[in-house]
Amino acid sequence: MATDEYTFKQFSDNQFYSDQNAHLIDLAEVGSGQRIVDLACGTGGVTMLIADRLRGARDSVIIAIDHSAAALKQAMEELKDVRNAAVQFVQVQVEQVSDTVKESVDTVIFCNAIHYVPDKEALVTDISKTLKPGGKFAFNTTFFEGAHLPETLVFYRKWMLKATRFLRKEYGLSPVKAEKTQARRQLTPTEYRGLVEDHGFKVTTQEIETVKFTKEGFLDISTFEDFIIGVMPGVPFDKASAALKAGVTQTFEEMQVEYIPRNWLDMVAVRT
Repeated sequence: MATDEYTFKQFSDNQFYSDQNAHLIDLAEVGSGQRIVDLACGTGGVTMLIADRLRGARDSVIIAIDHSAAALKQAMEELKDVRNAAVQFVQVQVEQVSDTVKESVDTVIFCNAIHYVPDKEALVTDISKTLKPGGKFAFNTTFFEGAHLPETLVFYRKWMLKATRFLRKEYGLSPVKAEKTQARRQLTPTEYRGLVEDHGFKVTTQEIETVKFTKEGFLDISTFEDFIIGVMPGVPFDKASAALKAGVTQTFEEMQVEYIPRNWLDMVAVRT
């Protein structure tokens, strides 16, 4: 069973991750007087970035939505001193946002989580219902077909090989390969564009940025429940995390690199 130890918080504190999400928020042009949904807000890192851009905009509302009560509790603590916008916290599945948010909103921000949603068509349909005409849906992801640069594939192969060997040697365990997880089923940028355009949106911005993913970032993502389940299904979190960390450390040392470049997809679409 997962505990608070295996949340996204540790990874979300990485500067490169915060910078990517800040860039998406800037692309969405959030501003004074808007009602903004932070979908899958987690522990509030993106919510804080949105609030920072609304300083002096007391007529703005941020609706922070997540399925995790523990994450929302931490987000409330993180944002308790925010005064520049009204922040509402709602515990609900991301696919049910229109059932919860009754008054239309100007912008929906969805940072690095769309790849986890099994029924993306239902999600985008629901987001469309939530937005005003002309409202914006902005999302990013680093789990898409094309995120890995060809020259970095050797890193990922070495990492998983070393992690699997460590897991077998130290604990006598192996991942359960038959178990499939949504995080492993990845769309291309073209498929994401088609997804939103088929559901009443016009894409106004589509970017792919290359980010320097640090060793610390890989170590931190190795403590996140959803990532662990995706790459080492069926393995207890503590043992899988230890193996992934060992594999990262060994691979960075062997390859003598300071970071691994990785592509990030940003997309902003307007409801027509």
